[in-house]
Amino acid sequence: MDLSRFFAKSDLVPVIVQNVDTKDVLMLGYSNAEALKLTIDTGTAWFWSRSRQKLWNKGETSGNMIDVLRIVGDCDSDTLIYFGRPHGPTCHTGEVSCFFDCVWSVSDE
Repeated sequence: MDLSRFFAKSDLVPVIVQNVDTKDVLMLGYSNAEALKLTIDTGTAWFWSRSRQKLWNKGETSGNMIDVLRIVGDCDSDTLIYFGRPHGPTCHTGEVSCFFDCVWSVSDE
């Protein structure tokens, strides 16, 4: 399987992680070719940390891993979605998702 098309424009691609069961968006991370290969090989979510400049396996310190069941690329081959099943909260704050800070809403949802 040739995955190089995802890294033709950049060494890093954004990765959206979505809960395969609830469809909630859990987080956004970045993957390089090695992180994508590790994700496929291990079945758990791997990313490239831009701040630490190293590979990291989501949940390696907290235990809140994400089992990746499917990976989908967008039409331009420059963004990925990992559909997965989390083992606990995804956000380092303890929230289920990293997206919990409502900035604006039309309704009171």
